[in-house]
Amino acid sequence: MKKYLSLCLLIATVFLFQAFANIKKPAKLLVFSKTKGFRHNSIEIGKEIIQKLGKEHHFDVDTTENADLFTEDNLKNYSAVIFLSTTGDVLNNKQQIAFERYIQAGGGYVGIHAATDTEYDWPWYGKLAGAYFISHPAIQEAKFIIKDKKHPSTQFFTDSVWMRKDELYNFKDINPDIKVLITLDEKSYTGGKNGDFHPFAWYHNFDGGRAFYTCMGHTKEGWAEDKFQKHLWGGIEYAIGKQKSLNYSKARSKF
Repeated sequence: MKKYLSLCLLIATVFLFQAFANIKKPAKLLVFSKTKGFRHNSIEIGKEIIQKLGKEHHFDVDTTENADLFTEDNLKNYSAVIFLSTTGDVLNNKQQIAFERYIQAGGGYVGIHAATDTEYDWPWYGKLAGAYFISHPAIQEAKFIIKDKKHPSTQFFTDSVWMRKDELYNFKDINPDIKVLITLDEKSYTGGKNGDFHPFAWYHNFDGGRAFYTCMGHTKEGWAEDKFQKHLWGGIEYAIGKQKSLNYSKARSKF
C-alpha cells in the first residue's frame, strides 16, 4: 500500500512539474519614449493606456527612456518595441545596430505619432517607420478614410469614414513599400501638404521584421477613445506576429 501511495505521489509530482514547466511567461512589450526634441504631454497617458492594454491581453509591458537598454541581450526579451512619440536623435550608433539586428531577427516595431519625428540621420529607421515628419497645421478635426479593413488595427471599423480630431502630420520620404491602412482627406481640413495621397497609418514587413505606424496619439483626450485603443492594439498584435522566438542567425548588421 505504501509503495502504491508513493508511486501515486511520484506520478502526481511529475504531472505537476510538467504543468508548471509548460506555463509560458507572458510575452513582453518595451515602450520607449525618450525625447531629444519636442516632448508631447500625452506620453504619460500613452504609457498608462498601453500598460492597460497589456493587462487586458496578457502581455507584460516595460517602459523606459534609457537608450542603454537597446542591447541585443535585452531586446531579445521583447515581442515588440514601441516608439512612443520619441523625437530627435535618441539612439547612438551601437544602440542603432542592436535595434537593426533585433528587427532582422524577426522583431516587431510600433511607431506612435512623433516616432516619425525621430532619427533623421538614420535612413534605415526612416524606412522602418515608413516616413519622416515635416510639418503640421493646427490641431483640428479631419476626415480619416479607412482604406483597408482586413488588418487587425482596422478590422473593427464598420464605416469607411472616421471623423477625428488630432495633430495631422505632413510627411516626406514616404517608403513606397508601406501598406496603407488609413489616409487623410485633405479637403476636410486646412494645412495638408501631401495631396491626394496622405497616409496616416500603415504597416509593412521590413528587413526581417514587422512594422506598424499610426500618426494618431498627440492629444491626451485621443488616448481615451475606444476606437483609437482598438486601432493601436491591432497594430501591436501585427507587430508581435506569430513567431515563437527571434532568430538572430538572420541578423546582418554588424557592431
